[in-house]
Amino acid sequence: MHTKTFVAVAAGLCLAALPALTGCGSGGTVKATDAKTVTLVSHDSWAVSKNVLEDFEKRSGYKVRVLKDGDAGQAVNKALLTKDDPQGDVLFGVDNTLLSRALDNGLFQPYRAKGSALVLPPYRVDQDKHRVTPVDTGDICVNYDKAYFSEHKLTPPRTFADLADPRYKNLLVTENAATSSPGLGFLLGSAAKFGDDRWPDYWKKLKANGVKVVDGWEQAYYQEFSGSSEGRKAGGDRPLVVSYASSPPAEVIYAKKRPATAPTGVSAGTCFRQTEYAGLLSNARNAKGGKALLDFLLTREFQDDMPLNMFVYPVRKGAQVPPEFVKYGPQAKDPQILAPDKIAADRDQWVKTWTSLVLK
Repeated sequence: MHTKTFVAVAAGLCLAALPALTGCGSGGTVKATDAKTVTLVSHDSWAVSKNVLEDFEKRSGYKVRVLKDGDAGQAVNKALLTKDDPQGDVLFGVDNTLLSRALDNGLFQPYRAKGSALVLPPYRVDQDKHRVTPVDTGDICVNYDKAYFSEHKLTPPRTFADLADPRYKNLLVTENAATSSPGLGFLLGSAAKFGDDRWPDYWKKLKANGVKVVDGWEQAYYQEFSGSSEGRKAGGDRPLVVSYASSPPAEVIYAKKRPATAPTGVSAGTCFRQTEYAGLLSNARNAKGGKALLDFLLTREFQDDMPLNMFVYPVRKGAQVPPEFVKYGPQAKDPQILAPDKIAADRDQWVKTWTSLVLK
């Protein structure tokens, strides 16, 4: 749910209001026609251990081709534009912030994946038609640079409201809610927290308090944020960033020398729960292979393998959560959540209002 492979941390995901599509991922526009090849279209954060994928290919008889199409919003937008002549068979990475747009536009055909009964109840959606399969979940949250706040003898912000406090002026960087999934998630989290009437005033306060907006997660986390290893190298000067609850364990796991504690922390009162789905594209050339691939995404093997590859939590009951997640990046205890129909009804107008308030 980030650009999760660390380039990964975490999420993952971007969106409906993209004005244009730029770039088409590593696979270009070449389409596979071999009946024994199944094509997965995904955002750039897709990752799986080689041996796990090879085991699926051996057992199923299908060769998996992965076409990465940028951020999640970009991938979804392109899938919608090519719906009648799709680039692949399965789309992975549409999340709860974008799901209604995909479903309302007929992007997927029904299929109930094997293992669906083992998906934890909070992540089940579209139960009457089974057009999408839940795959992973995570929390979009503000991360903070522990060293900065220690050096400045400043308590890190804990809540949405704290971020508008003058003590944190010019410290926060977030992603554009019209071009980035975590940026949209943060907007939706603020709307859930403050309600339809108050969230615009909150963003006016954030703008007055010097929030910086960049296009996407990679720029925010790897260039602007002073707490990430890449951000330090790039001279990032923002000690607060909208990222993921799983970003701190990624900083530990990918460090050249593993630190005793994570260099970054999570402001637990700023989290928004995000879930990612996969679906069989409506005009998939290899629907049979696509169904087998969706079944694979809910296997215990894949669900156990996924967290340390894409830095997200599994959705299957009984799947293993890495100890690093438990220690450094636990799920938020009380994240903001919005019902899918609420997101569907208000998302586009919220993004439009946000854009006029923050970017103009």
